[in-house]
Amino acid sequence: MTQTVSLSFFRFAGPLARAWALAMMGAARLPLSRTPDIGFWKLCGSGTGEGFTPVPNTAVYAILATWPDARTAQNRTQSGIFATYQKWAAENWTVFLQTQTARGVWSGQTPFEPSIAETSGPLAALTRATIKPRILTRFWGRVPNISEMIGKDPNVAFKIGIGEVPMLHQVTFSIWPSEQAMAGFARTGPHAEAIRAVRDEGWFREELYARFAVHSDRGTWNGTSPLAKLEVT
Repeated sequence: MTQTVSLSFFRFAGPLARAWALAMMGAARLPLSRTPDIGFWKLCGSGTGEGFTPVPNTAVYAILATWPDARTAQNRTQSGIFATYQKWAAENWTVFLQTQTARGVWSGQTPFEPSIAETSGPLAALTRATIKPRILTRFWGRVPNISEMIGKDPNVAFKIGIGEVPMLHQVTFSIWPSEQAMAGFARTGPHAEAIRAVRDEGWFREELYARFAVHSDRGTWNGTSPLAKLEVT
């Protein structure tokens, strides 16, 4: 069996639904932990704009989870607590991923199991870091330039910033048509400068970097599947 990672996004409209979603950041932990076949999982909020900001977006939340195989992932993310989220949400989208490479830890664990060789198809990149409090100002001072750069990149099919704790725990997730497009962004401009600062100054208390093959998706985001852009290009 090949481990499959699901990343589900939910958009909530109206104050009642948004209040429910905020409350579920605590209340959903028990039902998630009891979901059959689930492995590692995380509940995340998101940032405003492109998501790469420290200001919370009360309309968008995400659930990341690992599963033993693709069929289980697809079935479990349509039932139980996931189905409850879908009923409350105005829109939802889930992307299914299989790990190519991963290094680092998340909450002291190594959640992703590399099992897919490099392919010529679309790829997803995920970075997760616990930011040291003393460098918060410097870290978030660099983020707007990176956010603007990724927002203008014609290759990126989807991008968002999410996290477990505002300001301190940051996750970036993006989907690209190829390894070349992804690498071209990562190695130039503000992003490359930030990576050098991370290494030179030790910004992060904990970090993880992972690359995935995009397996499939379900649902829509902003009215369509973000993967549709990859089919066109």
